[in-house]
Amino acid sequence: MVNAENFNGKAKEEGIKGFWKGNLPQVIRIIPNSAVQLFAYETYKKLFKGKDGELSVIGRLAAGACAGMTSAFVTYPLDVLRLRLSVEPGYQTMSEVALNMLREEGVASFYYGLGPSLIGIAPYIAVNFCIFDLVKKSLPENYREKAEASLLTAVVSAGLATLTCYPLDTIRRQMQMKGTPYKSVIDAFAGIVQRDGVIGLYRGFLPNALKNLPNSSIRLTTFDMVKRLIASSEKEFQRITEENREKQNQNAKIE
Repeated sequence: MVNAENFNGKAKEEGIKGFWKGNLPQVIRIIPNSAVQLFAYETYKKLFKGKDGELSVIGRLAAGACAGMTSAFVTYPLDVLRLRLSVEPGYQTMSEVALNMLREEGVASFYYGLGPSLIGIAPYIAVNFCIFDLVKKSLPENYREKAEASLLTAVVSAGLATLTCYPLDTIRRQMQMKGTPYKSVIDAFAGIVQRDGVIGLYRGFLPNALKNLPNSSIRLTTFDMVKRLIASSEKEFQRITEENREKQNQNAKIE
């Protein structure tokens, strides 16, 4: 009921375009965020491999957590700008929000809520990426290469990660707001539970899941397919290189 009222109220006040308010900074943020996150994950996986060259479950979780925190730290100011632009009235552009924050709150305001954001993104990406990798690895080999398998696996992993880590995202958003009364994660957790009960930690879960599941699933599926395509191209390149080298050696012997 409340969501329907909010929907109708926003439509009357700002029109249809109001639902896309703050979308540009989201687009600007998500591109470098995804790029850093996925690249960092592959890098950290190499770092966390054991002496036998294998990557354990703990190693995958650690790689995912580090990748999530790395990308969050790099793009966090854009996340704050996106949130402020979408919920605070009177702003039309990111630059307006940024200048006002600098004047009134200082540079530190761009990192309000960074702690809970890092705490929230670390387990989310860790669970998401780890489940995706392990489920894909457990599939029969003839199914692993299929886009449908990647997509279904990505949906499952993103769903479990979202359900597990959403309360931390709620705390992060509360701490990012201007004039927030919360000074720490524990303070915010206690305040939200006291005010709204445990269910308050999951406020907005459904629309978030509806947005996040396809977003995360498509991203992971696309990355998985591109990674396989690159690996296949590298193998083909190596094969062609080897064939050319053999031909050159044969020609040299004939001469």
